[in-house]
Amino acid sequence: MGVRMRGRLTGLSVAVAVATLAVAGGATAASASAGSASSASSVSAPASAAYTPPARTLKEGMKGADVKAMQQRLAALKYYPGPIDGSFGPDTLEAVWAFQEVNRLSVDGLVGPATARALVHPRTFVSNDPRQDRTRIEVNLAMRVLVLYKNDQIALISHVSSGGGYYFCNPDGSCSYAITPTGNYRTTVYMPGWVTVPLGEMYNPVFFIGTVYAIHGDTDVPVNPVSHGCVRIPMDIAAFFHTLVTTPGTEVFVYK
Repeated sequence: MGVRMRGRLTGLSVAVAVATLAVAGGATAASASAGSASSASSVSAPASAAYTPPARTLKEGMKGADVKAMQQRLAALKYYPGPIDGSFGPDTLEAVWAFQEVNRLSVDGLVGPATARALVHPRTFVSNDPRQDRTRIEVNLAMRVLVLYKNDQIALISHVSSGGGYYFCNPDGSCSYAITPTGNYRTTVYMPGWVTVPLGEMYNPVFFIGTVYAIHGDTDVPVNPVSHGCVRIPMDIAAFFHTLVTTPGTEVFVYK
């Protein structure tokens, strides 16, 4: 909802995406115990002796072995950096944003000293309420991330852009604020490809409130919330996200 015009498509296959998420045997830690159910914060995860932080600050446009190692580390932590090819492109940038959001860092897309240290000693996302379904989608609007759990294990963490809070009017003349509704929902339907709605287009939408609010791909998924109310995810993740959930049926838990 509130999508932009069509733009880049990665052309990545679902097989490549799933393989990237499984890279290096890096299963992320399970969600925290029920004693932390009321918290949407993070806790420290075990350090990894396998990852050596870069000696330089990494940023979009750079290439090299240190970029590839960083991509492998992000994938092991269940962020999706796109192809692990040593090239710091838009997909990797969006994965860095998500990592910085979960680790309470400045979301600038730069892998400088603070982010590099966090990659060695990362925090893992803590479920807001682990009593929900073992396989579920959590959307933390305050943290600006979507987390997919499979059997109570984190399978994917993605940056999102949700409702921007501005006032807008629909083509039919009705007006409202751009707010993503909070609550417990379930996926209703998946529509492949570009889907045209009154407010624009959305890519591979997985709807969770009728056919009005969806988790969908968009060519504009900035750091800040800007959508009309839907949950935007990066295009590279939208290319395979629908294969990781069940429609209808997967729980979608949206909260602040």
